[in-house]
Amino acid sequence: MHRNILRATLIVPLASIALVTGATAQSFKRPAPTPADWAAIAKLPDFTGVWEVQMGGGAPAARSIINPAVGVPSMRPTALSLTAEYDKKRQELMAHAEQDNQSANCLPPGMPGIMAQPYPMEFLFTPGQVTIVIEAYSMVRHIYADGRPLPSDPDPTFFGTSVGHWEGDTLVVKSVGFSTQTEIEPHVPHSDKMEILEKFRLLDPNTMSIETAVTDPEALKEPYVTSRILRRHRSWTIAEYVCEQNNRNYVDRNGKAGINLTPPAAAETLAPKQ
Repeated sequence: MHRNILRATLIVPLASIALVTGATAQSFKRPAPTPADWAAIAKLPDFTGVWEVQMGGGAPAARSIINPAVGVPSMRPTALSLTAEYDKKRQELMAHAEQDNQSANCLPPGMPGIMAQPYPMEFLFTPGQVTIVIEAYSMVRHIYADGRPLPSDPDPTFFGTSVGHWEGDTLVVKSVGFSTQTEIEPHVPHSDKMEILEKFRLLDPNTMSIETAVTDPEALKEPYVTSRILRRHRSWTIAEYVCEQNNRNYVDRNGKAGINLTPPAAAETLAPKQ
């Protein structure tokens, strides 16, 4: 199996920024970083290095709490509650989930699923931007922290458009504009109105918390809140990931999707000799 490593480039707000020149993030112009901008990175929480998502956990009930260390409201996990329309769409996706799904077609999870991959991710800091380079599917995500606004009419993409800022020691990120080819959870669709709020903070030098709140007025009855813990591994590096190299899925002559479950070694043994 491929080992999925997420690389994130975390970039900080500039001390002084250019005025917004348009209504969308795409039209925002920022100046070249100065020595002071680079020096400011040293004052931020140390997110550098490779991190691994810890699997498991969860918590009941939704209510806002305050982290006394940073004074930033935190969120407690909630259950996924779909509207009737989108629960029906979920059931339709589940009916074909075994053979026809995102992984079967080498499609990346997109947001928010890509941030919950059970594999490492790396955070790198540069002025004015957060870039997340993800080993899974060799994807790259950008979080802009240079003062630009969210776009009013974003192009739909797998990661959306993300804008962040610092509140104390917490990086707060809001994202909009997601392709409807992505899913809230596996086989759980969303509308083009989905928005995602994330909060990144260090709990200790080698432990990071990421809280995520998904809102969608068409698909969700209430915000869907999740949280996860990451552990740092300073000796790890990012590996290459090419989905097509291990793609076992196919479509037959009638257009029906299928999957070859024969182990590669066995398939080579059973293959007819030339």
